[in-house]
Order: sequence, then C-alpha cells, then structure tokens
Amino acid sequence: MPNTPSFLARTGPAAVAIASLLVAWQLYSDLSGISQTTLPSPLRVAGQAWLNRRALADNALPTIRATLLGFSCSLAGAFLLSAAMDFFAPVRRALFPVFVVSQTLPLVAIAPLVVLWFGFGLLPKILLVALVTFFPMLVALVQGYESTEKEIALLLGSMGATRWQRFWLARAPSALPFLLAGLRISITYAVVGAIFAEYAGATRGLGIYILKAKNNFRPDLVLAAVAVSAALTLVLFAATGLVQRLAMPWQRLEQRRTR
Repeated sequence: MPNTPSFLARTGPAAVAIASLLVAWQLYSDLSGISQTTLPSPLRVAGQAWLNRRALADNALPTIRATLLGFSCSLAGAFLLSAAMDFFAPVRRALFPVFVVSQTLPLVAIAPLVVLWFGFGLLPKILLVALVTFFPMLVALVQGYESTEKEIALLLGSMGATRWQRFWLARAPSALPFLLAGLRISITYAVVGAIFAEYAGATRGLGIYILKAKNNFRPDLVLAAVAVSAALTLVLFAATGLVQRLAMPWQRLEQRRTR
C-alpha cells in the first residue's frame, strides 16, 4: 500500500491547481455572460459527457486499440533497430540521420498521405502512432547501450561471453532506465497520434467524434471528447510508471533510503 501522506504530497498540488482552473472556468462561464455555444462551462461539459457516455465509449475503443497496437509496434521496432545499430556501426550511421529527418516531417501533411495509401482501416492509425512514438524510444535505447560500464563488458569478455551475451547481460539492462524514460515520453504522444490519424480519415474513433461535434457546433461535446483523450493519456502514463516500479524495484528502495 502506498504511503498516504507522501502520496498526498505528490498529487495534492496538481489536484489543487486543476480544481482551481476548473472553478475559475466555471465562474467565468457563469458571470461573464458568454454563450454556452462559445465556451461551455465545465459542468455542462461533464453533463454532456455523461449523457453521451455510450457514444464516447464506442468511439474511444477504436482509439485505444490503435494506440496500443501502434505503441507496441513502435516499441518492438525501436528495440530491434536499436540492437542492430548497437551491433553494426554502419547501420547506425546510415539509419539514424533518416530517423532524425523523419521527425521533421509535419504530421498534418503525412497523415492524409498515409490514409490515402493505406485506406481508412486500422493500419494507417497504427503506422502514424508508431511514427510519433518511435523516435524517443530509439534514442533512449541507443543512449542506454552507450551508458554500459566498460568494466562490466570487459569482465564478461574475459569470461568468454559472446557479443550477444554481453548485449543481454550488460548493455540491455543498462538501457532499461533510459527505455522507461523514453516510454513515458512517447506514451504522451500516442493517443494524440491516434486521434490525429482518425481526424485525417476514419469511420470511428475520438478523432471522428471531435470532427463531427465541431461541424455540428457542439464545443461541449468536443471538450468532452478531449477530456476522454486526456484521461486515456493519463491512464497510459500511470501504467508506464507501474511498469517502471515492477521492472526496477531496487529504484524504489534507493529512493526510500535517500529520504
């Protein structure tokens, strides 16, 4: 069980800040006389989200599926390519600049092309999510491999370990903290990438829901869908934190000792 005082100390300031913003938003909406069709209040957004909860849930499921599949493909691809770069320096020199250039391409221009090439199904969503989440994990893994202590590698080499064994026993574990940091960065982009892909072309999903609500001049439903996407991102971000706690239990023990 988490320590309640420390948990409140970590989450309390953020909760107070968010609550203050919502209260200020509500007061402005009530007292300024602004139209609810221009800036709906938080209570109206929450009420409409509850009334349209079935439609929101039905459209959230395709977004979640595209997010998880795209992120899984991105993680697998980042690991395989980072390993290839670690084993073969020419591969790194050839591919790394290509991946850097890929991050300079505007998603607003790439998304319609991917939809045009691969249709309105699940595949273009997976590809776009993988595109926006791949690079942070690749960089994290490459830097993690380089952080391996030379003494460990030399010791394993003196014991007759093959290069593959040195990779699994020394370089991969050294990259674990870097990978987890890359995961937490990438996961914040994953849901946004999936929604943008749906926005560019899809039949279902939060992106399509937002587009339809915007075209019907329903900012309350747009903000309700945005709130759902934000909640999904927070859940996935928290899940990466849980993965970190499970994969690196010694880190939590070290933190306790330093308190």
